[in-house]
Amino acid sequence: MPLAARRTFRFGAIASLSLALAYGLDTPLPFLAPLLAVALTATPAPPMGAKGLAGLLLVVAITLGIGLLLTPVLRYYPLSGVMMIAVGLFVSTYMSVGMGKGAVATLLTIGLTMIPAAGLVEHALAQSVVEALMIGIGLAIICQWIVYPLFPEDPTPPRPRKPADTDSRKAAWIALRTTVIVLPPVLLALSNPSMYMAIIMKAVLLGQQGTDVGARAAGRELLGSTFLAGVFAFAFWFALKLWPNLWMFALWMLLFGVYVGGKLYGVIPTRFPPSFWVNVAVTMLILIGPAVEDSNGGDVYGAFAQRFILFVAVTVYAWFAILILERLRARRSARAVRATHA
Repeated sequence: MPLAARRTFRFGAIASLSLALAYGLDTPLPFLAPLLAVALTATPAPPMGAKGLAGLLLVVAITLGIGLLLTPVLRYYPLSGVMMIAVGLFVSTYMSVGMGKGAVATLLTIGLTMIPAAGLVEHALAQSVVEALMIGIGLAIICQWIVYPLFPEDPTPPRPRKPADTDSRKAAWIALRTTVIVLPPVLLALSNPSMYMAIIMKAVLLGQQGTDVGARAAGRELLGSTFLAGVFAFAFWFALKLWPNLWMFALWMLLFGVYVGGKLYGVIPTRFPPSFWVNVAVTMLILIGPAVEDSNGGDVYGAFAQRFILFVAVTVYAWFAILILERLRARRSARAVRATHA
């Protein structure tokens, strides 16, 4: 089987298996397991070992624990808490762009945003979110261990890693831009965490995607991936209604995962970069997961429409923020060039 096809089937199978295990075991916030599986499997590589998993879970516990410590600060000293979150977002993005520690940076971002918001509602809710993230990561890695031998990478000799050349000024600028994108939606969510919790995940996703997208492509990639994710989630929901059980849920996830994986690894031709399709898959899961929970007695379509409208609004804000900040940067660079020639 060609390498791209192996990666495609591995991506879909890991997402499907993690979803089946999470919902079958009735874990808290079960949609986080396939979401994390998508995020951890998108970059093709062998799965980490047991020591790597233990180290990752330790890092997760520490980074998410920071969020628990921020909860009382936000409750009693809100301005100081917001400033600490802003500084933390800047540092976490700089770690991702300037130091190449993307996984740790993403977990730190989640710990600085989702956990304090959940803690403002109830401390037990924040603990359950921490537990859900820990279990989700563990299930995603275990599913990688199970699926990877069926669809492995090509055996290649290890190559020495070359240190990446990083522009500290560019990394600092992208970190500032990401902070401006993520912080306002987080502040909105802090005003009513129970209602706006989902937009925190979307804002974090947009912030991570915004580090790789330029001003010209921002509207097409950010808005396009959000709308396409809404279409996929809508189709997923109605497909699941035909036969609503766990097996069909996992099989539909396998089908959508294989399609997204085909786009991601070039089996199916596409004009969009891999980050676009990762955003589509993750946003689809953020939409479909709560919808499944709402089907136990809530207004599924009303809640779905509300979440999707909020996601579009946050995406439009991220697009305009990138455009405005990049124009300001271009003007500043032009003035600096004129001053140098003068």
